[in-house]
Amino acid sequence: MKLLKGFGDEMPGEAELKPQKEKRGPYGRYFKRPLDFVLSLGAIIILSPILLLIALLVRIKLGSPVIFKQQRPGMNEKIFTLYKFRTMTDERDEKGELLPDEMRLTDFGKFLRASSLDELPELFNILKGDMSIVGPRPLLIEYLPLYNAHQRRRHEVRPGLTGWAQVNGRNAISWEEKFNYDVEYVDNLSFFLDVKIIFLTIMKVLQREGINQEGRATMEPFRGSQQAGQLHENKL
Repeated sequence: MKLLKGFGDEMPGEAELKPQKEKRGPYGRYFKRPLDFVLSLGAIIILSPILLLIALLVRIKLGSPVIFKQQRPGMNEKIFTLYKFRTMTDERDEKGELLPDEMRLTDFGKFLRASSLDELPELFNILKGDMSIVGPRPLLIEYLPLYNAHQRRRHEVRPGLTGWAQVNGRNAISWEEKFNYDVEYVDNLSFFLDVKIIFLTIMKVLQREGINQEGRATMEPFRGSQQAGQLHENKL
């Protein structure tokens, strides 16, 4: 078994992320992106009736806009607009401030998240080249200054619709564990690993495991890590 090594003692955000080409090996350089394009286009065509139905239900049950858009960092920390179906209402208190997430997340929204149907519009992100089918999940822009040098390596590849961290606990594991799994993926990227992750993702969605952190409607925000790079057993 191999272990991931730490990456020095740099403080979060200290190291510069150098531009990278999608990697590793021939698959990462030459085949992963074309395969993403073909598969995402095919999925959009095949799933178009489901996409339209979900959009209609979201409009009726949760209101407008149907698509939730948010800026996220992608490969080499390049910012792009992420697309998802909205899962929460815009309910506000008497001061006009949004209610807590758990109060705005409806049963229908919970169903969309549990089934991962809210993620389907990201197929258009994959088609555009902002994302890949498999890769580290794109997180919030405000997390960028909080990453240490080890954690920032997750941006050496395109973010994914699903990833190694998602099939190893999703939102039920700690941020540090997630980032370690992300870097493991970067260092071991291959066609067979992508196939394995897609298969495991289907199993996890059917089992509805790790959808939320215990006691929370969404994952607790990342606030930075005290460790610059943890040793982590490679389970690939």
